[in-house]
Amino acid sequence: MTRGFTLLELLIAISILAILAAISAPRLARPLDRFVVDRAARELAAAHGRARMRAVVESRVSLLVITPDSLVLSVLADRDTLIRWRASGPRQAGVSLTGPSRPLRFLPSGVAYGVSNATFELSRGATTRRVVVSRWGRVRIQ
Repeated sequence: MTRGFTLLELLIAISILAILAAISAPRLARPLDRFVVDRAARELAAAHGRARMRAVVESRVSLLVITPDSLVLSVLADRDTLIRWRASGPRQAGVSLTGPSRPLRFLPSGVAYGVSNATFELSRGATTRRVVVSRWGRVRIQ
């Protein structure tokens, strides 16, 4: 009596596993997309909070530049622009970003000024989140 499996038994087992994986893969993609988009939206909202706090702490105008590839926070010091923080954008996680391409400016009081109302839309797969910034610098995730 020999122990082990025949080649035919192994092929049947592997094909059954492949069929089960093909059935369950789309169901696993939706929660993963939701998780990644939610994380990108929270990072974007946190960048706004960081820009407001940096303006207040340094008593200078701060600029937040949001692009699909990067998030950059800088402050205006006389005629120079000093970069204080930089992070990768949502594209690194496979999330697409649409929204205004202008920098958001915050006064030393922490209030946004200029044309600072903005809506950023983050999406991946069927999941979409909006990050809405009011002219007062308040951030809301929808």
